[in-house]
Amino acid sequence: MPLPIVAIIGRPNVGKSTLFNRLVGKKLALVDDQPGVTRDRREGDASLLGLEFRIIDTAGYEDEDAATLPGRMRQQTEAAVQEADVALFLVDARAGVTPLDEEIARWLRSTDRPIVLVANKAEGRAGETGVIEAMALGFGDPVQLSAEHGEGMGDLFEALLPHVEREEEDVEEEDPDNPNAPLKLAIVGRPNAGKSTLVNRFLGEDRMITGPEAGITRDSIAIDWEWEDFDGNLRPVRLIDTAGLRKKARVEEKLEKLSVADTLRSIDFAEVVVLLLDATRGLEVQDLKIADRVLQEGRALIIALNKWDVAENASSLFNGVKGALDEGLAQVKGVPLLTVSAATGKGLDTLIDVAFKTREAWSRRVSTGQLNRWFERAVEANPPPAPGGKRIKPRYVTQNKTRPPSFVLFGTRVDLLPMSYQRYLINGLRREFDFGAVPVRLTLRAPKNPFDRDKE
Repeated sequence: MPLPIVAIIGRPNVGKSTLFNRLVGKKLALVDDQPGVTRDRREGDASLLGLEFRIIDTAGYEDEDAATLPGRMRQQTEAAVQEADVALFLVDARAGVTPLDEEIARWLRSTDRPIVLVANKAEGRAGETGVIEAMALGFGDPVQLSAEHGEGMGDLFEALLPHVEREEEDVEEEDPDNPNAPLKLAIVGRPNAGKSTLVNRFLGEDRMITGPEAGITRDSIAIDWEWEDFDGNLRPVRLIDTAGLRKKARVEEKLEKLSVADTLRSIDFAEVVVLLLDATRGLEVQDLKIADRVLQEGRALIIALNKWDVAENASSLFNGVKGALDEGLAQVKGVPLLTVSAATGKGLDTLIDVAFKTREAWSRRVSTGQLNRWFERAVEANPPPAPGGKRIKPRYVTQNKTRPPSFVLFGTRVDLLPMSYQRYLINGLRREFDFGAVPVRLTLRAPKNPFDRDKE
């Protein structure tokens, strides 16, 4: 049975994201003094005094035209309320009830969802007047709390209990090595590459706010979804939409810095990362920097050219981007390059299919016997050099971890192997065991010889 859903509603800057972070127990949502930080719906698993539920943080409700960005944010908030079992209506006790609060109250009364009125920032005498004013909104006595300081959580528990209490059931812990575990897929790229549009197309709904304005997405938003593969099987996917990554020199605002940090954390969390390029703009240096960051973190990388339906000189563009990638990502040859259109849906099934296959390679384990049979052939075909007349004697190789595939080479003086020979071995591993373009790591272990005076 899925967890009950609680949505947090209110005008901008009343403390919705602060309460969200308090309930999920970590700073997932971006918080800043300026209003309107949150734009998309962010979800998380919350726990309140043993009460378990799914919490949704929403954008601040504003009475604006639907075509504007605040208007599109409001539509997301309205969708969250329809999805929820109960809504927490937050007001600022210190600021008192505003005309916009009254407008939100009128809208909430028109819905069929239970409403729990919460007076936030109610600590101290400064909030007393606001609490009294909130009673006039028609939702009974407000729950008085301070999301920032954690006061009043017991009262919130009592108010939520009738709406979200469910029978407990055993939940299986997620095994990341299980091939049937959800694929953690992060979508990254420069602003306005079409990341949120792509996620919406996958989901078949306007789950993320999109528009012509660059940098709409601020939070990294994870959404659970099921993809029907080519055999008709449902495969779980955790889609992670992220904020656009601009050149570091252009990132000046504190809020954008927070968004960038959130995106980088999402890369660390993901298994496979899709770098989305804008086909109308081609490949830029910033794209290569993002790709390099993904590979350095040991994540599997796929590159997708979006807006392919409107790309000009498609064939030469594709070949140009492929050549630039081979040159710019010299450490990993053959990163999958796909063409997609988030607007039409073309190529999206292939993208997800390649992502699952890439994860399988990223998680692959090779037996020591197979490894060393290949290793003997590789050394025989191309013996290691003897720098300074000293023979390097590689003995055997073993795999010490997966995700990404990592190997340890043991032998005498193997720490003297030049990078060219290490690349030869890594490329051989890729070809022999079909690792494709996922990062492959090789560590060299030479036993310390107390009689070897030429080595420190």
